[in-house]
Parts: sequence; C-alpha cells; structure tokens
Amino acid sequence: MHSTMPDGTGPAAAAHLHFAPAPDALAGRVIALTGAGDGIGRAVALAAAAHGAQLILIGRTVRKLEALHAQIAALEKAEASIAPLDLERAVARDYDLLAAAITERFGRLDGLVHIAGILGALAPLEHFEVPTWCRVLHVNLTAAFALTQVLLPALRAAADGSIVFTSSGVARHPKAYWGAYAVSKAGIETLAAMLAQEVEDSSPLRVNVLNPGPVRTRMRAQAYPAEDPRALAGPADIVGPYLWLLSAASRGVTGQSLDCQAARPAPPG
Repeated sequence: MHSTMPDGTGPAAAAHLHFAPAPDALAGRVIALTGAGDGIGRAVALAAAAHGAQLILIGRTVRKLEALHAQIAALEKAEASIAPLDLERAVARDYDLLAAAITERFGRLDGLVHIAGILGALAPLEHFEVPTWCRVLHVNLTAAFALTQVLLPALRAAADGSIVFTSSGVARHPKAYWGAYAVSKAGIETLAAMLAQEVEDSSPLRVNVLNPGPVRTRMRAQAYPAEDPRALAGPADIVGPYLWLLSAASRGVTGQSLDCQAARPAPPG
C-alpha cells in the first residue's frame, strides 16, 4: 500500500493530482456512479467514458440520465446504462435488483463512485430540524453504505476493483452550522477507512476517499450564495483524481483520504 501523509503530501498525493490518463486508461472497466446526472458526477461520468469505461449511471432524475447517456453515446468510445435510483426513497429490493442486474450483465464491477449527496440546511445544532437531519444522513451516508454493501460481491469479483467515496473539507475540519452534512461526510470518512481495512487482506479491492474542494456546483452555490462562482474550479477540472483511483495507476493505494485540488497558500501576513 502506498503511503499518504495526513497533510496530503507523499507519493499518492502527487500522483493523483498530476495524473494524465492514457486514452484507454479505463478501457473494459465497468464503473457505477451515483449522482451521475449533475455536477461532479456528470463530469466524472463523461471523463470516464472518454477513457473507455462502461458506465452504470445512477441517479434519481431519468431525464438528466438520458441526456447524459446520449452525450456518452455520441463519444462513440464506451457504452452506458441508466439505473434510476432515488437514494432517499429506495428500499432493500431496489438495491438488490440493481446488484442482480449488474451481476447478470457484467459478472463483476470494477469501480463504484459515490458522488450523490444533499446539503440539507446550514443551521445551529440547537435549532436543526430532526427530519432534515435524518434525510441528509440517510442520503449521504446510509444509502452509500447500503449500495456499497449490496455491490461488494460484484466488486470482489473484479481483478482490480476500486471504491471511491466523496467527502468534504468540513468532515476533516468541522465548522459551525454545517450540521448533518458535515456529520454525514465525517461518517463517510470513517466508513471508507473501516471498509479498506476489512477487505485489504482478502481482496485486491481498494477503498479511498476524495475531497473535491471548492467546485462550481449547485450545492456550492446553495452553501455560499454570495461567492463568485468564476473564482472556483469547474467540475471537469477536478476529475483527474477520480480517474486515477479508478484506473490501474492507483493499484495498491487504499485507505486514503485525498484532495482533488492542491492546497492554496495562506495569504501573507
């Protein structure tokens, strides 16, 4: 296993930040993504397709998935399948049917990328509404756990499987008022670390976490309405680390929590 220092330095960090994938870096790999219809999920799906991956597009809005499917088809480099799944309302049977469909068609799953998530509300814990708390924890954490669990057999069947969870800076450095979202992402960090340890000795499957950093998305605008979006990276600008973790280039790297963007230097003074 490659090592990565807690401050984000080290060989794994340098590799993922400067990854330049070959055109066929993901050729033949079967990769499922949640949150594929928008933002970072859509950008990662398009980039993975451009590098040859066969994609399973998971999301709740069929119209958006169909539009993405058409765009991927136009690339003429990879195939994609649509898997509508509302993570807020899905029940065990929905997860089981998805896992069965993937196993029947492909026999394995080479990559699982968790990008779907909701912000909920930014509010003091003293006044945070319990229904909103439960909804955010369910979509961002419990659903990710349930989907990972049901797809583990297919991921173990791959020769070089990779699970990529998406976290946030507020998981590592909690901030006031970030409520259920920050707690859910801290849970993702812990979930990924535990799973990486549990499968490390019995499977080549690797499990890692990425923090996208400030990105020009609808959720970012919801959290920072006064921020100038032109100052932020676009979703397509931060897909490299996702492709690195999904490709053979990151073999042996597991149990890491990495950033998609290099740390910005502190202002003088």
